[in-house]
Amino acid sequence: MVHPLIPKIIDLATPVAKALGLEVVGAMFYTNQKPPVLRVDIRNLEQDTSLEDCERMSRALEEQLDAVDVIPDAYILEVSSPGVSRSLSCDRDFISFKGFPVTVTTSEPYKGHKQQTGKLVGRDEMAVHINQKGRQISIPNSLITQVLLEEGE
Repeated sequence: MVHPLIPKIIDLATPVAKALGLEVVGAMFYTNQKPPVLRVDIRNLEQDTSLEDCERMSRALEEQLDAVDVIPDAYILEVSSPGVSRSLSCDRDFISFKGFPVTVTTSEPYKGHKQQTGKLVGRDEMAVHINQKGRQISIPNSLITQVLLEEGE
């Protein structure tokens, strides 16, 4: 389950990243650690993400988070690059991995299952489309919690 502060944090982090030529690809708030850890994953839009990119983003985001005081208690901010992730999230991922095997997980059963596996056909504003043994199914975006590349394919 996504921590309730994550949408606010992403809304704050996105323009900060954009100003630095970066993109926010995800965030997690690990409240089970003492102090809690806020992890923000970024990607450089022009080249491989460097340690310097993470440092620049960390400084700029920390300043923004402190100014707005979104997280009132002590926490640790980690900014990193997700590397090659199995999770597909942005339009570029869905275009790059068209034809690759994926597993789509939904918040509630869709056509009797919470997971659907097939070859990625694409994504639009309404659904993720996969091919299951020659039959295309469209899973509504509103139900999707995660789209993962299958390992070893």
